Amino acid sequence: MDSKTNDKVRLIQKEIQESVDLKNQVKEKLSERIIEVAHALAECIKNGGKLLLCGNGGSAADAQHFAGELVVRLSSDYTRSALPAITLSSNDYVLTACANDFGFEQVFSRQIEALGKPEDVLLCISTSGNSPNLITAARKAKEKKMKTVGLLGRDGGKLKSLSDLSIIVPSNNTPRIQETHICICHILCELIEKELFG
Repeated sequence: MDSKTNDKVRLIQKEIQESVDLKNQVKEKLSERIIEVAHALAECIKNGGKLLLCGNGGSAADAQHFAGELVVRLSSDYTRSALPAITLSSNDYVLTACANDFGFEQVFSRQIEALGKPEDVLLCISTSGNSPNLITAARKAKEKKMKTVGLLGRDGGKLKSLSDLSIIVPSNNTPRIQETHICICHILCELIEKELFG
């Protein structure tokens, strides 16, 4: 192997090891909190509520991924009914109209105003916890008497104090946080399926 290839191999090994180490921290420190969040989401559904999910960029993709697993299914071990989950980042018409008319900070809160009910849960996914449109969304959810959950990174940012429950991935590295977020989403979905259908 030449030196350039060796450098690339070392980079790959470093990145993967960082991801493994962070997931091990989550396993050791956050398992009980993940169970608590999964139970809250399952209770929301049991009580006739729905999950509204939002995030920006990669976190928007994670929200869509999580909602897809809930509506369709995570595991082929379960033949189950669809679960009510809506991502607030997937309607281009609403996003662009709202951003144009009211500003980007309102793109999620406007939808919560339209769709949110007290029995619903808002799940905000953010690596920083400081996205203005998510903060506005969480405040609107509070006005609507909804429970708020944060899937966050770093120190939780401003969303930490606006969340009834939060899972804060202990890292400042955005890619590592996002990788861990999607792992947590899969685990949450599996726990919800087990609680509702197991």
